[in-house]
Amino acid sequence: MTRVYLVRHGTTDWNKEEIFRGRVDCQLNETGQAEASALAAYFRDVPREVIYSSPLSRATETARAIAGARSLQVISAPAFIDIDFGEWHGIPLKEVKEKYAELYRLWREQPQKVTFPGGENLAKVRARAWQGLMRMLQENPEKTILIVSHRVITKVLICAILGLDDSHFWQIKQDTTAVNCFEHSRGIFITSLINDTCHLKSIHAGTLRKDF
Repeated sequence: MTRVYLVRHGTTDWNKEEIFRGRVDCQLNETGQAEASALAAYFRDVPREVIYSSPLSRATETARAIAGARSLQVISAPAFIDIDFGEWHGIPLKEVKEKYAELYRLWREQPQKVTFPGGENLAKVRARAWQGLMRMLQENPEKTILIVSHRVITKVLICAILGLDDSHFWQIKQDTTAVNCFEHSRGIFITSLINDTCHLKSIHAGTLRKDF
């Protein structure tokens, strides 16, 4: 059996300000660094042999925090880079709702039908991320793998693992530094954990968190 931990990165200023990030290389802010430290504590006693990360800073910073305790190398994996939002990059949510009203409505109601202007769609993201995941499984049989990526990536991979199409994208919640866990054996995935954020109780106590 191979165990896969799929983790979202910590908070950046653009998460907080609800600005579309995608391929823009944002770094963790103070909250994100605290979340990454809490995540490292979460994994302190969890066996892990290989750590992969999206090449973007917010993911690699999060991955390095987890890797630090055991001095593991973080392997950059372009397959897990965030979605290409195209023209939406760097634009606040409020502005997107006004400037791209119809496309944003479609994004919320039928995300599987949206191709971002100058960017990707969920089908393309899912194909490359799934291919990356299958490659990691093939290269690391009977090991524990940890992958640090982004909200869109974790959502489409969870949909794929659960046998759901991308129309179910919004039915999967992924908070910052959410932990998901799956076991893989004989070509079958068993889901153990989705969107676990118990390590963040002291950081976000009493606050309503947005999945953005």
